[in-house]
Amino acid sequence: MGAFSNQLIQVARRAAAPAQAGVFSGDKPTVYNASDPIPLWIIQVVIIIGMIQLLALFLGRIRQPRVIAEVIAGIILGPSVMGHIPNFTATIFPNASIPLLYLTANIGLVLFLFLVGLEIDVRLIKRNARASMAISAVGLVIPLGLGAALAVPIYNVFTDGSTNFGYFILFIAVAVGITAFPVLCRILTELKLLDTTVGVVVLSAGVGNDVVGWILLALAVALVNASSGLTALWVLLAAVAYILFLTIPVRLAFRWLARRTGCLQSGEPSAMIMTLIIIIVLVSAFYTDIIGIHPIFGGFLAGLIIPHDNGFAIAIVEKLEDLVSILFLPLYFAYSGLRTNLGLLNNGITWGYTILICVVAFCSKFFGCAVMAKLTGFTFRESGAIGALMSCKGLVELIVLNVGLSAGILDTRTFSMFVLHALVLTFMTTPLTLLFYPARVRVHDGPGNKRGVDIVSTGEDGTGRGGASEEGLKTKFAVVLDRMEQLPAVMTLTQLLQYPSNDPSPMESNSRLSSSDEKVEKASTEMPNLPQNHAIASCQPRISMNALRLIELTDRTSAVMKSQEADSLIRSDPMLAVFRTFGYLNGMTVSTALSVVSPEEFSSSVASHVRDASAQMVILPWSSGFSSSEETTEPSLDAPGSSASNPFDTLFPQKRDRSSAVVHSHFIRKVFADTPADVALFVDRGFPQSYDGKARQHIFLPFFGGPDDRLALTFVAQLCMNPAISATVVRVKKTAVATSELTPYNSIDEAKAQHLLHSTITSLHNTTFPDTVYGARDTQTRLASDTADNILWTRLASSPPGLSDALSRIAFLDQSTARPLHAMLDAASSLTESRSRLLVVVGRSRRMAVESHHAELRELCTKHGISPASEMPKTLGEVAAAFIMANTSGSLLVLQASP
Repeated sequence: MGAFSNQLIQVARRAAAPAQAGVFSGDKPTVYNASDPIPLWIIQVVIIIGMIQLLALFLGRIRQPRVIAEVIAGIILGPSVMGHIPNFTATIFPNASIPLLYLTANIGLVLFLFLVGLEIDVRLIKRNARASMAISAVGLVIPLGLGAALAVPIYNVFTDGSTNFGYFILFIAVAVGITAFPVLCRILTELKLLDTTVGVVVLSAGVGNDVVGWILLALAVALVNASSGLTALWVLLAAVAYILFLTIPVRLAFRWLARRTGCLQSGEPSAMIMTLIIIIVLVSAFYTDIIGIHPIFGGFLAGLIIPHDNGFAIAIVEKLEDLVSILFLPLYFAYSGLRTNLGLLNNGITWGYTILICVVAFCSKFFGCAVMAKLTGFTFRESGAIGALMSCKGLVELIVLNVGLSAGILDTRTFSMFVLHALVLTFMTTPLTLLFYPARVRVHDGPGNKRGVDIVSTGEDGTGRGGASEEGLKTKFAVVLDRMEQLPAVMTLTQLLQYPSNDPSPMESNSRLSSSDEKVEKASTEMPNLPQNHAIASCQPRISMNALRLIELTDRTSAVMKSQEADSLIRSDPMLAVFRTFGYLNGMTVSTALSVVSPEEFSSSVASHVRDASAQMVILPWSSGFSSSEETTEPSLDAPGSSASNPFDTLFPQKRDRSSAVVHSHFIRKVFADTPADVALFVDRGFPQSYDGKARQHIFLPFFGGPDDRLALTFVAQLCMNPAISATVVRVKKTAVATSELTPYNSIDEAKAQHLLHSTITSLHNTTFPDTVYGARDTQTRLASDTADNILWTRLASSPPGLSDALSRIAFLDQSTARPLHAMLDAASSLTESRSRLLVVVGRSRRMAVESHHAELRELCTKHGISPASEMPKTLGEVAAAFIMANTSGSLLVLQASP
């Protein structure tokens, strides 16, 4: 019977009824008690997890995978470091407690190998199959050969000759030749290489390398555990029979059951399916253990039979990964660390062979894979990156070494030498890959630097402006989605761009669209001096929407799998499915893309997506999860009688939970700063609970001037092509204001509030928020901007022929006031008294602003009892911030023109 099963029986025999009184009867939690081992086990777990988390905080900043922190933590807790503290090992890790630690560690290891099997998708091998198979073969054969050659002197120097020479050579060869596939996946994902040709080839080669390595390791374990050649033959035949049984009838039966219960179609396993999966994993581990092969092989094989359709495997991983990676797996590293003693590396010969192991293991992988990659057509940099990635070791290497140590093939000294070599090679992988293959030279396989792209729209002019029509209408939009609650806002704004279903629409008849071409040509002729991007056509062309689904990349296995399977996940993602259906029902051309990146890379992903999709405008929905409910769970800044909640409540210092809004504000500001297209931030206040669907949409635009306001004006004109929409546009001219008219303001309180907010942001995120304020204007640029304002305002206000239909629903007003923000707030409030739903459209005006409204905005802060916070005006601009502070009823659309 296997060691795992024997250990399980021993632990069960020792168990007895624990004392009921506990510490009150004199029990000491730090003293191991075979009848009640849980207290000491919990102490061990807390120390292990705490040490790993502490190291991970530091190593994560230098872009090292978590496995490095886990290995180092195990070594520190072992005899190499903390074992030198008197009575530390005897108190925290006494020998009597090791069986229980070993048992729980191996249970976690079995489940982890099951997750590793789930990560391996054999379909990856089909991608760049020729290069992948060649690199995988060379990356395994050469290291195995050199590893076997290296094993000869190590056997002669570091063993007493009692170990079987052939078994020793086989183990050393496998330890040198195997590649750590799970760690490789994480490194590729963190470096954003999964969508490159290099990443695809390495991932495919890693799959083949890993599977062959596990087979060789299973063969070595079977040979070691067999007492004779005939026994070894029976072990191998039993293993082959079980593999065939598991991968053919069991796999087919499981797929049939998952499909019959609807779990495979929905991508969500039921409780019954999860129970069946756990049983399969445990039975598989039990079988491989009792036939003389380590139980981890059973868990690995069980993972290979799980289907990957519709994200089914990802959903299973999400249900198991946290318990395995946070609780069970660290115990295995601690157990490994307790058996690692770097103090045994105490002479020059030992260190010489340790360095030799590192050199042979690295060079055999690096040069073999790099040369083969070069021969198959890769560049020098790509070949170097492939060689560096294939030399990665990590967790799989430690598992191999622990199996060899448990089998008696390796002694503690040799085991420690190879643990150190695995640590060094894993640490080298990321910096070497970045050295050979930095981001500036990468070639990506798909548009937008994303793995998942579906029905991608491309521009016709290659300018990134989406081949905009001569009339300058916005026809190509990019929509950013990362949360389900953003869908209503996106649908609301998109619907405003469409004709009602009972009106003539371009999607209903191509002939109707063609019949209006003369009007478009006439309008363009009558307005020759109107800037291209701000001219208005008399008919609305069919718009296209390109939705980018952003998924946060974490260190979880499920996030890595989502990145690998983005091509299939894009078709099953519920948010994209809902948006595709909405687009189809409204006659829009819909493209979808999916990107799994870290939150810090969200804005760069949006910028890349905009360039590749040739989008003219990016739509950002505000995702604070607010609603129009009349009941709120906490005090708000709502004006009396208003039922709309303030989405920026969490940005003010008196609110306790502001981290989510601050993070989203940071993301929005980076998009404003980096995106090479017009940007629209839509804060949707939703519909009232008693909405009857009959109210018309009314738009209010305060026009102060500048490129952002000109964009806002032309976009409002485009929205008013929908007969159900009307608008009021007020051109504001500021007059002189007397100092006595301003409300007194305490600058000391302002400084304190600014310092408090800055301290909170720094402690939460430890990053610098970009402020998208552009260069100061000179006289020439100001005159040019004022001239463009006057031209656009005059031509639109005069309602030229061909535009009368849309512009007839827009009221153009002029207003001079000493307090423009207060005047615009009053005007908006008067409009909310009608039955129309109000949409306030403003320019962000963070560049080339005509004037600053800072003094009046500060006065509004005092009036509404709000401590001034710098984040809101920096994110939205001063005009939009005023509407938010005053809690004006209605939605808000903030526009910024492209640079």
